[in-house]
Amino acid sequence: MSGIIEEFRLYGPGFLEAAWTVFALTLLTIVVSWACGLLAALAQRSKWKSARVAAGFYIWFIRGTPTLIQVFIIYFGLPQFGIRLSPFAAGVLALGVNSGAYVAEIVRGGLTAIPRGQMESALALGFSPSETMRTVILPQVFRIILPSITNEAISTLKNTSLLSTITVVELTLYAQTLIAATFRPFEFYIAVAVIYLVLTTILTFFASWLERRYAKMA
Repeated sequence: MSGIIEEFRLYGPGFLEAAWTVFALTLLTIVVSWACGLLAALAQRSKWKSARVAAGFYIWFIRGTPTLIQVFIIYFGLPQFGIRLSPFAAGVLALGVNSGAYVAEIVRGGLTAIPRGQMESALALGFSPSETMRTVILPQVFRIILPSITNEAISTLKNTSLLSTITVVELTLYAQTLIAATFRPFEFYIAVAVIYLVLTTILTFFASWLERRYAKMA
């Protein structure tokens, strides 16, 4: 028992700090991905062909290339054009842009599920198109897509492990530094897996609470 306490005293604070980094990465990435996804989904429905083409290309390119390559393009490639980002900022941008393409398809599916007559009715009542989208359409879309958007958020959380490749000290990189010093990969990788499991479980419970709340409001 004393050995376990000593292990936690030695390595626990570092794991907690790395877990906090994962949480912050995930939260910021979700914000960026929802912004990108919503813009891309609305652009797909735009009357402007250039907007539809740009959104289609964005979704096609992101979904058709590996996430790790996208991380490298942003972190290692953008400095060629004078854009230098910290590993943390580059990681948030890369994962946010990546997840945004999937969010766009989820939102597009949700928008398709809303009867077109609701938009027309709101416009007839004097709502502007933006007011209709913000106050009538999007709240319904959010309720429809909540399970899918939760799955995407969980995938985003797990994808933060990729950022160890650009020196973001999250759980995976922290564990690798400990393994290099102690030669104990099994224990530390199990510890990382358990922490990720706890984080994804918390996110899942939060999403379930939101679903129940919206179900009561329906």
